[in-house]
Amino acid sequence: MSKTILITGTSNGFGKDAAITLATAGHQVFASMRDLSGRNRGAADDLRSKGIEALELDVTNDVSVGAAFSELYRKTGGKLDVLINNAGLFAQGISETYTPEQVREMFEVNVVGIQRVTRAALPDMRKQRSGLIINIGSILGRVTIPFIGLYGASKFAVEALTESYRYELSQLGVDVVLVQPSAYPTGLYSATQQPADAGRAQEYGEIATLPGAFVQFLSRVFSSAEAPDSHDVAKELVKLVETPAGQRPDRLIVGAGYGADAVNVAVQPIQAQMISGIGFDGLTKLNVQ
Repeated sequence: MSKTILITGTSNGFGKDAAITLATAGHQVFASMRDLSGRNRGAADDLRSKGIEALELDVTNDVSVGAAFSELYRKTGGKLDVLINNAGLFAQGISETYTPEQVREMFEVNVVGIQRVTRAALPDMRKQRSGLIINIGSILGRVTIPFIGLYGASKFAVEALTESYRYELSQLGVDVVLVQPSAYPTGLYSATQQPADAGRAQEYGEIATLPGAFVQFLSRVFSSAEAPDSHDVAKELVKLVETPAGQRPDRLIVGAGYGADAVNVAVQPIQAQMISGIGFDGLTKLNVQ
């Protein structure tokens, strides 16, 4: 059954691939991104050539989000079945070399952006007592790699945000799922936020070479015969969208877990015990209408 789907951050990477793959699967896809008439014009035109609607949407701007949803609802008659919060900003380097302003910018995209877009989608979903929200997190929301801690911190926040929304919306018929991709060769790395105060790295001596060594490690992984296929994420998103409500997993790791899968397994009973202990068991099962 065809769904109406909005995806954020579709100029490249997981978002663009997901838009194309979901549209090919027969769904009505609205692919959103910033700067449709500027730097992302080519990406938008490519999506439109495949029959996909392109929307101007900046997840950091209330007015932009409001305008995008107005256009979406005008074209769909007020309908939205699935929201995929994919827009993200990546940072990799010595944490001290990033300014507070840069960290704020990243959290504005990776965390506040999810809250902003989700708030715009929820009134309609609550009204129809159904819907699916998929947040794109990361295995780095469960395990930590040095020099990617700031990005990981934003993904740890997405873990909590997603978990809470899942409970809060369960009795209103709205399903919330967290996808935790592993490392894949996507545009996320090519658009890495560079440290504004790189000079501080000089005080770290040989440690300052390690972020570069990690980049080289990823390059070897991505160029090897066993390189991960970033299309894995889009395929899993299609499965989630087409899985009946009430049968979807709370979390889904895509790719190598690097221990995040073990963390998921270990935390699940602890989380369930805590929820039961405070008397919120009724929020753990989706109320399917």
